[in-house]
Amino acid sequence: MRFDKTLDVERAMAIYAHPDDAEFGMAGTVAKWAKAGVEFTYCMVTNGASGSQDPEMTRERLRDIRAAEQSEAARILGVKNVVFLEFEDGYLEPTIEVRRAVARQIRIHKPDVIFTMDPTMRYGGGYVNHPDHIAAAEVVLRSINPDASTRQMLPELWQKENLEPHKPKALFLMAFGTPDTIVDVSDVVDTKIKALLAHRSQIDEDSVDFIKGWMKEAGKKKRYAYAEGFKVLRFEDDGAPRRDARREGRKAPQARGRRVSRSTTPSRPARRSR
Repeated sequence: MRFDKTLDVERAMAIYAHPDDAEFGMAGTVAKWAKAGVEFTYCMVTNGASGSQDPEMTRERLRDIRAAEQSEAARILGVKNVVFLEFEDGYLEPTIEVRRAVARQIRIHKPDVIFTMDPTMRYGGGYVNHPDHIAAAEVVLRSINPDASTRQMLPELWQKENLEPHKPKALFLMAFGTPDTIVDVSDVVDTKIKALLAHRSQIDEDSVDFIKGWMKEAGKKKRYAYAEGFKVLRFEDDGAPRRDARREGRKAPQARGRRVSRSTTPSRPARRSR
């Protein structure tokens, strides 16, 4: 699929903390790209086991409920692969264990584009960002440089698992405030909403108008009915940064869990636990 004159995409990967994180900010783009023939992989870093206020719920039962919901949402969107890393929800840190697990999946699936959240977004609009969102996004940045892309970083991945280094062509950061790239998802908005509503333990029908309001706002500048916004970083094919980026860098002032892979062919705030 040709995204624009400089970016061709065959494979894409979304790496995120919890079930439903991807559906909120990028599911329209996921559905659009999957429909255009892009092989999409979801990599969910935590098990989602903290997302309930129900005193009768257990972490083990909620983990299974949310994994099933995520698999169903992925099937609706046309996501081909769903990987559950199953680190504990609410306890995520960018440790070397988490970094190795994410780098492994990037080397396995070799995405041309990676999607994640913006790790610099901490609070705003009456909302404090969940620390797992920040940690998962930080791990993705470290995977691009150096974990997944550098041979002598985590060398056991290629020495013992035969997983060669890989660096994507581009990184798309979900951006709700100041995106530099707007994707028209008007034709697939109903698919996105259906995927969101698959997360029945987190989201109900009353949330739909609020979510669509976000998407309408994102599309206003381009006169799209519904859109999603991203901050996009692009990388050269050989993995080296662009020359202008290198010049800017020189001018800068100095100062646990089990892993399971599954496949599918697969202003009132929205009610969710994170």
